[in-house]
Amino acid sequence: MRLKKAARVILVGAPGVGKGTQAERLMKRFPQLSAVSSGDLLRASVQNKTPLGLQAESKMNSGELVPDEMILRLILNELKSRQWVSPKSSVSDALPVEASNDPTASFILDGFPRTAGQASRLDAIVPINLVVSLITPIDIILSRIASRWVHAPSGRVYNTDFNAPKVQGKDDITGEPLTKRLDDDEETWKQRLKKFEETSRPLLDHYEKQGILWTVRGNSSDEISPDLFSEFENRFG
Repeated sequence: MRLKKAARVILVGAPGVGKGTQAERLMKRFPQLSAVSSGDLLRASVQNKTPLGLQAESKMNSGELVPDEMILRLILNELKSRQWVSPKSSVSDALPVEASNDPTASFILDGFPRTAGQASRLDAIVPINLVVSLITPIDIILSRIASRWVHAPSGRVYNTDFNAPKVQGKDDITGEPLTKRLDDDEETWKQRLKKFEETSRPLLDHYEKQGILWTVRGNSSDEISPDLFSEFENRFG
């Protein structure tokens, strides 16, 4: 389906809720959508040894977190390069920038923001117009993790409940054994989910006040996707 105006979207959800799955499905259904990943931008910038990448690498090598300012500049540079925002825009602008409403300027922003403070800074770069809160019960997320197996060399992920390998315990492509991730234990995940709840509420409140927060609930990605597609069509189709 074709979009009629630009969708500038953030997906928010607990670890294991299926944000990546929903993003892939959205981009397949709405081909004008692109992914903008702060993590990918950072890795590419470091690999290409850009001035910003060298600054970020220096921070990481000294054990520091990459400052929000650098991530914001990476995102803004990417949006500028695609001509989705004004070339005169800067991170220090006092007012929100004008963004292209062309449907081809549609994107899902991944990896940023994670806090309300970061969201406030992002507001000065690009006007996000939809924030989706994906909600799946915690017990179901924990069950998914317990059923998850990976092929470490390739990163392929299997789940014995809904995406099982053709041969139990073996990778479909290589036949090599599947393993569990070291951090895929219940207590580790309970802590991750607790931390997400603590940090996400102020973030969601920030966007709720702007009137752009939409919440969808489901026990699986297949339950959530139809509602998500429908909302996209209503807003941007």
